[in-house]
Amino acid sequence: MSDNVAMRAPWGLSPSPTWTNRFLELGPAFYTRWSATPLPEPAWVATSDTLAQTLGWPTDWQQHPGMLDILAGNQPWPGSEPWASVYSGHQFGIWAGQLGDGRALCLGEIETAVGPQEIQLKGAGPTPYSRRADGRAVLRSSIREFLCSEAMHGLGIPTTRALALISSPAKVLRESVESAAVVTRVAPSFLRFGHFEHFAALDRRDELERLLDHCIQHLHLGKDQLTNAAHPALALLQDVVNRTADMIACWQAVGFCHGVMNTDNMSLLGLTLDYGPFQFMDAYDPAHICNHTDTQGRYAFGRQPRIAHWNLHALGQALVPLVGDTDALISVLDTYPERFQEAWLNRMRAKLGGLAPAPDDGEFIQQLLQWMSDERCDHTLFWRRLSLAVSRWQGGQEQERAFEPVLDLAVDRDRLQSWLQRYQQRLQHTHLDGAGDHMLRTNPKYVLRNHLAQMAIEAAQAGDPRMVRQLLDVLQSPYDEHPEHDDWAGWPPDWAQHIEISCSS
Repeated sequence: MSDNVAMRAPWGLSPSPTWTNRFLELGPAFYTRWSATPLPEPAWVATSDTLAQTLGWPTDWQQHPGMLDILAGNQPWPGSEPWASVYSGHQFGIWAGQLGDGRALCLGEIETAVGPQEIQLKGAGPTPYSRRADGRAVLRSSIREFLCSEAMHGLGIPTTRALALISSPAKVLRESVESAAVVTRVAPSFLRFGHFEHFAALDRRDELERLLDHCIQHLHLGKDQLTNAAHPALALLQDVVNRTADMIACWQAVGFCHGVMNTDNMSLLGLTLDYGPFQFMDAYDPAHICNHTDTQGRYAFGRQPRIAHWNLHALGQALVPLVGDTDALISVLDTYPERFQEAWLNRMRAKLGGLAPAPDDGEFIQQLLQWMSDERCDHTLFWRRLSLAVSRWQGGQEQERAFEPVLDLAVDRDRLQSWLQRYQQRLQHTHLDGAGDHMLRTNPKYVLRNHLAQMAIEAAQAGDPRMVRQLLDVLQSPYDEHPEHDDWAGWPPDWAQHIEISCSS
């Protein structure tokens, strides 16, 4: 157990970071203390300076002796007490039994200006939970996770963060031989639905109670309310339901497909967790499947809200020993659809300029989405062009001319024109001055499209990490124009349709 003694960072930062490691106080049933497997010849690929600033680190932190080796897993960080966590879960709807941090190692928890943050190395070698795997991450998938973590943060979507990406010439066998890499991930906690599922499956009530207390005391906002609740487990579940519904609403509004929404990939804090076969849709399609492994389409884009509800039911089942009253649990879980719908409608109203709620909003928005689906209209391009059109119109440009670039996206122009007329009337009747500017701050110009990630991967594999770093800069401010990178905001190339991503991505 940690003695919570402040230790010197490698660069001698003053005041020194304080390692708290409150997770270790849960006891050894929850983790195994472990050390990383050294990574040969590590090299920086990219770092998130914005995250480093949030942590309170100096601007040149990555240049200080020891940092590269520490984040590569080659030497211990003074004061850290690394561990790998055990959990279980449902994968593709099937109980998978014990899982755990098979290729992730938490260095510990540090105090920061934004609260305690866990620092985790993904790809640090095998752990007791690796299930005969090598515990490594490859450069290809690590670039995708690094960039998407920071892209989601730039979009304002709850997510784990990525501090650093380190490469190595060490070879790793996947579908082919690839080079190894390590991503440094940061989050207030990496606890998942699967942590509760694990101890419920083992009928370990003591551990369930300990985990519940830990979540309430250390992780969740409004902890006083949760602590004083008549039924803390129900109060916690309600909090997780709300956070999850809000997160999924963000995904659906921006066109993000997670691809592998197993219960062990669902965060108790409502953070987007574990970036694997994800994709930001090009053409809008509710049936879009981004994960080549998902042959049944369980995690198709349009199914994500329902799958999140299913996963919450799995969490609720794990909490039964702490509640007893299944009717009360079901009542909490039944709040999810309404919470999601309202959160999603609020997101969509924001995308449309901050429209005031109206009784027909659901039908109005679905009419647009149906047109987008029927014509396979590019999701990101449409919303950005609509934002620009409203901005030009409110800036004095003649209406027909302002909206012409939007209509150029349509095959059936009359159908889109009919919807636009309804939309323009809504804007006029609600007197939304500045709606266009609001939309430009709500509908991103840039998202991490598959082809952009693939181009950055291929360049980095050839020894040139510049595109990774340039993409990072753009994706951390995706609503800005970045005119030097206009080509990244255009149509995806034809070859992008043939990119396949799977659970190994």
